[in-house]
Amino acid sequence: MDGKISYCNTDLDLTSSDDLTVLAAFLADRGVHPLHVTQGADGLWYATFETDDQCEEPEHTIAAMIAVIESFDRSSRSLWSGCNLREFNVGYECGNEPWAFNQGLSNRLLRRIAAVRASLRITIYPDREQPADNI
Repeated sequence: MDGKISYCNTDLDLTSSDDLTVLAAFLADRGVHPLHVTQGADGLWYATFETDDQCEEPEHTIAAMIAVIESFDRSSRSLWSGCNLREFNVGYECGNEPWAFNQGLSNRLLRRIAAVRASLRITIYPDREQPADNI
């Protein structure tokens, strides 16, 4: 790690009692790709999605995912509504630079997130030295 604070990416995390494979296919066809879609030992379905876009701030990435969600057909919308977790998880790498770092989301995007009944989470990953390989 280079010691700089930076935006990594945004994941869309879903949890549902319904099978999420059909919803995952709809999202994937429109550029929101599943990292995994699995049924847990608890019987719930878990899925995490990302876009191919590598942006410097979360606004564009979340807006791209919201646009796909807003385009859901009736079946996909029903599956989305059945999720008990619909969360955009924004990830950042931590560091010591720059002295001040900030990013934001526009009020327009925040309204769109609320309109699709999703939540927002921030994950901060520590800046840690990688252990040297012992040869």
